[in-house]
Amino acid sequence: MMSFFKKYRLFTIVMSCLSAIILTAFYFMLRKKNVLPVYQPTNVNVELVDNSIQHISKYHKINDFSLVNQNGETITQDTYKGKIYVADFFFTTCGTICPIMTKNMADIQKEILNDDDVMLLSHTVTPEIDTVAQLKRYAIEKGVNDAKWNLVTGEKKQIYDLARKSYLAVKSNGDKDYSMVHTENFMLIDKERRIRGFYDGTKKEEIEQLLEDIEILKASYE
Repeated sequence: MMSFFKKYRLFTIVMSCLSAIILTAFYFMLRKKNVLPVYQPTNVNVELVDNSIQHISKYHKINDFSLVNQNGETITQDTYKGKIYVADFFFTTCGTICPIMTKNMADIQKEILNDDDVMLLSHTVTPEIDTVAQLKRYAIEKGVNDAKWNLVTGEKKQIYDLARKSYLAVKSNGDKDYSMVHTENFMLIDKERRIRGFYDGTKKEEIEQLLEDIEILKASYE
């Protein structure tokens, strides 16, 4: 019996090492599937991207910003420092997709209410209409939690630039006054201010995927 084990000792050691390597490789392959992509302007529909940055293929991040929320408070990139957040573009008088988007964002708010790592950010595309007072009325009506979700307004050009040069989320109608044709896009933004996902904010199944992706993104920081 001992001679049998001696004879196959080298074989056993080699097979054990090979098995360990295969299992490790398999583990990392599975783990890699749970890594979210980092979106660059070259990865996104050109209709949603300002032509000045359509060539950029790496290092894209959300630019600095300074806007005002439903409570008249200044909201900047520092408000979201160290946070994962979901962003979108809307307007309070929209009667088509916005009510659905806002309801779905409210559903996300319920899921992340006690999660200190995650916040929400909604930008109006009609700042000339959506004043602080108007945003406050809308926030109360839609059940916005001020600690988790900012509805922001500000200078039209800044919002336009954020939409088209940062979040890569909104179509331009070609006017010189920075008019925008908002879309149903929700964007998942990581703690480094990078875009990690695009989702149709009107579809429940995509909201479910977004919530799953938030968990994947959170796990990547552990």
